[in-house]
Amino acid sequence: MSRAFSQEAIAPSLFEECVDLATRAPSAGKTQGWSLLVLAEDETSQYWDIALPAEKREGFAFPSLLNAPLIALVLADPLAYLSRYSEPDKASTGLGESVEQWPAPYWTIDASFATMTLLLALEDRGVSSLFFAHAQEERLRESFGIPTHVQVLGTIACGYALSDNERKGRSSSRARHTASSVIHRSRW
Repeated sequence: MSRAFSQEAIAPSLFEECVDLATRAPSAGKTQGWSLLVLAEDETSQYWDIALPAEKREGFAFPSLLNAPLIALVLADPLAYLSRYSEPDKASTGLGESVEQWPAPYWTIDASFATMTLLLALEDRGVSSLFFAHAQEERLRESFGIPTHVQVLGTIACGYALSDNERKGRSSSRARHTASSVIHRSRW
């Protein structure tokens, strides 16, 4: 993850290629009920004016984050799953009746799989990115016309890294879990 970007634009075809790879991520019933609201050029300024207004930017730890030439909001649509699971080949599951019938929110899970695939694809092509929690959701919804039934899972900033010497996030020094601490055999 990068928190410092140059202002160099990303070729739309390169980004679309990475999104195409993300569409291959696992998806319950191949519903693929996720999408991206992609913002570029003046729209990125509009995003930042909402999410991090100018009066709050003084002292912001990562000012070059605002240089990212492309911002993508990750969206998940629960209604797409209700619709898909109401189709004849899935109707017997009962999952098309309501979101409460689902044992886990697969719209969120599938969007997360796709997001991770997108982040890895970007990295593989030399494009840096940062996934982070969005702020001012209601204002973002209003400004960009995001329907109320769609979940906004977070924001991806994309661009070319400004420097290898960028300031690290507060959590960067935390130790990564080892494989042996994650794997449980037979019983917890």
